[in-house]
Amino acid sequence: MSATAEQASRENPLHRYFQLQERGSTVGREVRGGIATFFTMAYIVVLNPLILTSVPDSTGNYLAGGEVAMVAAATALIAGLMTILMGVVANYPLGLAAGLGLNAIVAFGVATLPGMTWADAMGLIVLEGLVILILVLTGFREAVFYAVPAQLKIAISVGIGLFITIIGLFDAGIVRKPGGPTPVELGVGGYLAGWPTLVFVLGLVTIVVLYAKKIQGAILYGIIGATVLAVILESVLDIGGQTNAEGELVNPTGWGLNVPALPSEIVNVPDFGLLGQFSLLGSFERIGIVTVVLLVFSLMLADFFDTMGTMVAVGAEGDLLDEDGNPPSTRRILVVDSIAAAAGGAASVSSNTSYIESAAGVGEGARTGLASVVTGFMFLLATFLTPLVTIVPYEAATPALVVVGFLMMQQVAGIDWKDMEIAFPAFLTIVLMPFTYSITAGIGAGFLAFVLLKVVRGKSSAVHPLMWIIAGMFLIYFTLDPIRDLLGV
Repeated sequence: MSATAEQASRENPLHRYFQLQERGSTVGREVRGGIATFFTMAYIVVLNPLILTSVPDSTGNYLAGGEVAMVAAATALIAGLMTILMGVVANYPLGLAAGLGLNAIVAFGVATLPGMTWADAMGLIVLEGLVILILVLTGFREAVFYAVPAQLKIAISVGIGLFITIIGLFDAGIVRKPGGPTPVELGVGGYLAGWPTLVFVLGLVTIVVLYAKKIQGAILYGIIGATVLAVILESVLDIGGQTNAEGELVNPTGWGLNVPALPSEIVNVPDFGLLGQFSLLGSFERIGIVTVVLLVFSLMLADFFDTMGTMVAVGAEGDLLDEDGNPPSTRRILVVDSIAAAAGGAASVSSNTSYIESAAGVGEGARTGLASVVTGFMFLLATFLTPLVTIVPYEAATPALVVVGFLMMQQVAGIDWKDMEIAFPAFLTIVLMPFTYSITAGIGAGFLAFVLLKVVRGKSSAVHPLMWIIAGMFLIYFTLDPIRDLLGV
């Protein structure tokens, strides 16, 4: 860059605000990264409404009266607003949306409790978000993050890399759960089958080849190319989805979630009538204070450490961490994430949290919050363009997750595998994330093993005081069912 161009860049308010030059990025890279993140997250606009409207609450009422479009509009709106907030306030390339796993807990484990309504269940989510926000503002959540040893943070990042890899392979149908005794298998009956599988494979090959040739935009081009191929195949072959309207598997070689057909309409007017439909304290009367406390605690712990792992993993992929493994503006990231949790409950779309799929955007070159602004803007557009968003099938978007999983796996070299005190906790952290399908479970097991090994080797004084508190919290988390039984709740 010439001296004149460099000076102009520094004077550009956009460059200056998002620190593009300091982080070695450009507007083009941020835009491509933001779009790539959106495409890998866009499935939530379809999947979240399907989960939340699939079961009635204990009174027999469905969320939004079962109107999937209304839940989709609110899901996209909150994801857009919170992701933009992350970009503008924290200047970090993280996308936020309704958390998978948490939405299932709300639908199947909270709203169905005797006496509970959807408004009460969403009120619990608001409470959980407010509690986490208080922990951030008091400095506790940030202090916990800094107390974690650097090599355990690396293990968290590597574990998340494997986690998003299994998500990509499973959602694309490359890895499946068979009907027999084997827990997983390749494709259908041990073989790759179906045109959607071909779309995934060609998308993956395209991204890998372009990435190997150092072509900017490799991930985004791969997603777009695979989507175009999917639309063509569906229009010619009429492949259809894997399940019928009742959710029964009728076509194993069909599309996993979206059927990539051109919609009859592109624009629709969103209905935001779901916003504000929550009861903050109604659950206390419905299920009692003890049950409320236990539920909020379990939801909070999952949110608390999922976000910690996600921001470390994304930062590591983008080389944004300091020597201790901490991202810039940690508190601002955590504040926005906490607000997003409460906002998701207030909008009746479940807790919103940071998405590890953001690593796809970072892999595309995103390094600043400008990418998040782009992703958020795309989500806001999606409130009006929901039919267009549903064109991108799992099989076209998930190759990006596999490639990013590979890139994150490379950090495993930063762990001292000859030191038992860190190696075994790191091992548990890494393997349990994909094997349990839970970031929180992996982090919790790793932390408990770390403290245990320090104790048995007579090095208790070397354990940070907050690590003792965290280990105690995870011990409670892992034994919540026995605790509930003892308390009779």
